[in-house]
Amino acid sequence: MRNILNPKVTLSLAAVCLSATSALAGDMISYTTNQDIDDVIFGLENAILDEGLVIDGTSHVGDMLERTRADVGSDVVLFEKAEVYSFCSAKLSRKVMEADPMNIVFCPYDIFVATLAGKDDETIIGYRSFPDGPMKEVEALLDSIVQSAIGE
Repeated sequence: MRNILNPKVTLSLAAVCLSATSALAGDMISYTTNQDIDDVIFGLENAILDEGLVIDGTSHVGDMLERTRADVGSDVVLFEKAEVYSFCSAKLSRKVMEADPMNIVFCPYDIFVATLAGKDDETIIGYRSFPDGPMKEVEALLDSIVQSAIGE
């Protein structure tokens, strides 16, 4: 379930513990599961493809941050693994940009999957929240994809 007030809500489901966090537009909406990150990534890739969408790119944010950690003078390990998947919907993007061409700022759409350092028993998956109006349809699509990825 999604929580629109910003406090963290934890739900117990038979095989999966999920929590959701959301805040006002501009913030993120995330779900936490005890599923292995590779299983969540597999579910995410399939959920995107099942929508008839194409993954444009995958950013290996966790690898980059770890690779450059010493170079920037840090000793903090942030993630066990962190990926961001980028994709777009031609139909939905056209619709929201016909409503306001400046909605281009939100394209492509991104969903992240991450496991925090020292917490490899929890996987977080989420996306940024969008402003009220036409972009809420994109947010609904992303939420559907994320929930499908974790079997919700």
